Parts: sequence; structure tokens; C-alpha cells
Amino acid sequence: MKILKIPSLVVLLSILMGISAFGADYDYIDINNPFLRKLPIAIPIFNPIGELPVEEKIAADSTQIFGHYLDFTSFFEIIDPIAFLEDIRQTGITADAINFPNWAAVGAELLVTGGVRYDAGSGLLQMELRLFDTLKGELLVGKLYKGKAGDERRMVRRFASEVIHALTGDWGIFDSRIAFVSTGTGHKEIFLCDFDGSNVKQWTRHNSISLSPAWSFDGNWLAYTSYAKGNPDLFIKHIKEKRGIVLSKEGIHTTPAWVPGQFTLAATLSFTGDPEIYLLTRNAKIIKRITKKWGIDESPTWSPDGRKVAFVSNRSGNPQIYIKTIDTGQVDRLTFSGRYNTQPSWSPQGDKIAYAGMEDGQINIYVIGADGKGLFQLTRDSGNNESPSWAPDGSLITFSSTREGVSRIHVMTAFGTDQRRLLILSGKQIGPAWSPRVVNN
Repeated sequence: MKILKIPSLVVLLSILMGISAFGADYDYIDINNPFLRKLPIAIPIFNPIGELPVEEKIAADSTQIFGHYLDFTSFFEIIDPIAFLEDIRQTGITADAINFPNWAAVGAELLVTGGVRYDAGSGLLQMELRLFDTLKGELLVGKLYKGKAGDERRMVRRFASEVIHALTGDWGIFDSRIAFVSTGTGHKEIFLCDFDGSNVKQWTRHNSISLSPAWSFDGNWLAYTSYAKGNPDLFIKHIKEKRGIVLSKEGIHTTPAWVPGQFTLAATLSFTGDPEIYLLTRNAKIIKRITKKWGIDESPTWSPDGRKVAFVSNRSGNPQIYIKTIDTGQVDRLTFSGRYNTQPSWSPQGDKIAYAGMEDGQINIYVIGADGKGLFQLTRDSGNNESPSWAPDGSLITFSSTREGVSRIHVMTAFGTDQRRLLILSGKQIGPAWSPRVVNN
């Protein structure tokens, strides 16, 4: 048995349970399909194996959290428990104890079962979780987690990632976070939250204006612009340790964007007078100038391979999105529809770019192929919608919207469906940035 140790949490790969844990063909969910059918899944309350009151609570709470996580993805249709024909507390949670036709009969194509055991003496918490294909009667993935009371949220989050990996081949969004700007303190400060809007924390305390948070590829650093020292300076800080550096030249320092897989970043600087995009080290040392054209060049976003950068420029007279190939220096205009296109965000798969565009006085989110084809409008008739940012697996997009009056952070699928508010705080929230997947965040 292989054991993977994580701080305060041990995950055992449960091949002893007769698992085809790595046998899924990844053909259950195609996240690139705009007509994706939601998979019906049953999630009965996890079984408290020792039937202690604390186990009952942990089992019930963990089931609810797990269901919320899967529902958030927009991949699943959660079957109402009222329809269930059997009780896993009576039948058991293993394949030989499950009557799969009973679950298929209520429309569930997938079934998740779980068992919870807690030892009050040692404080050891064990959670055994399985995903089944009810139509085939097969176990797709199963895990046994060991930790302590309080680790249950991390356990179900880990298993949610396993479920998504078994069904899509990707690890999903559950180990990611979102940075955004909120005015709830009376100033524009940067806040952090988990992927689903929970666990909100204020991160900057400059009592000033802080904008444009950008995550490093490892999720450990944030670059952002702040007026804390009186000018729009570039701050580069470690997420937990708060160590870092401030770039404060003459002029502006805005819209940072980290190069994928590298500790270098692009940002717009105007110390020469003309706002241009530069490549910087993590210590804010200038490596080279990326754009060299009259007009304002800003808002860089990198292709996943780091070979191209999309950016906004008014070199044609009004803001449009361009793409520069770093090796050759070739620059191509990407957007031609509309007179005001800004805030590009390159998809993790590299094939699309989301952006905010204005037509008829309203700002909406659009996506376009990186080749300039396939322009598609995602939001409409719902206030102003801005600052799109892709989830690490490319399945969702977060953005800010004034559809409720004041600006709030929202989320939708990559095809514009299932649009909903992510969270609600005092003040307004703008400029969300979705982090990469970081397991130990």
C-alpha cells in the first residue's frame, strides 16, 4: 500500500479494496463540450461506522460539503435523497453490498459512498470514500484518508479532486483560490477566498487603493498595484510570509501577469513616458521591454506555454487586443468586433481568450479563439460584466458584475451557463483572479 503524507492528513491509496482506481477512460465528462449533459449522481449521507454522535455530525457535514463541491462544478445533477431506494447505512458502502440496479432505477449514473470512523481516545479520524458507475456496477476510484477531527473538509476536497480526475482526466478546481478587490473596509484592499467563495480573508491592509492581483504559477506569490506609497507602484509579495519587494519608478506600474512556470512577470510601466509592457524578475528587475509602439500597451496575459502574450493597446485608435509572439516579435491584432475590448485572460488550454468588450454602452464578457475565430458572447442584459479569469482547469470563469446593482464577484461555465454570484460582502468587489491549483494551500 502506498502512503502519501500530507501535513496533519494521511491519504492511503486504497488498492486493497479491489479498486479500478486508475481505470477510468476519462470519457464521462468532456469539459470542452458546450452542450455538456450534467451527470446524475447520488450522494447518500456517509455512514458513521462507530455510530458515535461525533461521527454522525462529521458524516452529515462532510456529505453536505462534498455535494456542494461537486454541484459547484456544474458537471453534475445531484439526485434528491428522497428518491433513494436503499440506505447505505443498512446495506454497506462496498461494491458487494450495493444493489446497483436500485441506484440506476432512480436515475443515478454515478454513486458516492462514504464511511466515517472517529477514535475519541487517539483523536484519529478515518474517512473511506468511493465513486461507482452504477450502470456498469464498477468502482471508479476509492480512497481511505486518515487525519484528525477538523480535517474532514480537506479530506472531501481531496476526494472531490479524485472524482473529477477519474471523470475528466483533470484535477479540477478544488485546490484553488480567488483573489479580488473589495471596498468593504472603506479602501480598495485585496481579499482571498477559496474557489467557492468560502473562507474569505483580507490580505492587504494598505488603507489605500490596491488593484490587479496576479498569481504566480505556484500560487505562493501575488503581484499587484497599490497606491500605498502615493503612486501606483508594483508590489510583489509572498502569500503567507508577506515578504517581497516594491517597484517604484517614475510613472505607473500596473496590470502584472506572471509567466507560466517561471518566476518572471510582465507589467505595464511608464517611466519612459509611454506606457509599455516589460518583463521583470520576481525581484522587480527589468529583463527586457516587450512592447515598443506608440500608445498605451497594458493588461498582458500569457499563453500556457509562455511563448505568446496577449495585451491591450490603443495603437489602432481605440482599445483592442493584440497577440505578440515572443521569439519572433510578430504582433497580430486579435479583436475587430467592437470599439472597446480590454482585460484579456488566456485559457489554461491555450485555445481561447476571454475578455471584456463594450457595445451599446454595456460591458460584457466574450471569448474568442487564440486564432481570432469563434467569437462568442458569454454575458448579456445583466449590467456590466468585467475582469474575466479562468479556473485552473478551464471549466469555469470568474468575473465581476453589476447585475445586482453594486459590483459583485460571479462565476459561470466556460460557455456562459450557470451564472451565479460567488459571494457577498459589504462594499463592492471587482477584479477577480483565479489561482492555479495548489494542493497545500
